[in-house]
Amino acid sequence: MKLLVSASLGLIVVATPAAAIETCRFIQDKAERDACYQRQEQELTVRRKPDAAPMAAPSAEAKTLQSLQQMRRDDEQVYRSIRGICNGC
Repeated sequence: MKLLVSASLGLIVVATPAAAIETCRFIQDKAERDACYQRQEQELTVRRKPDAAPMAAPSAEAKTLQSLQQMRRDDEQVYRSIRGICNGC
């Protein structure tokens, strides 16, 4: 149930900018259409600016993910070395 709700909210968030782009697309006057596209571009840059700051410092989840990936690489190396030692055990 939670998955369904989160998926529907995700679609709403994704569909909203697409709908805004479509409205600019159908404006007949070139100057108005260009102004519409510029407003959208400004809105997107404003939305993306706050997202850039958290990417600079890795979060706890990112650190955990990195450590898990490193452990998987280490495990893979160990499994390769074991296969080389014991053939058919």
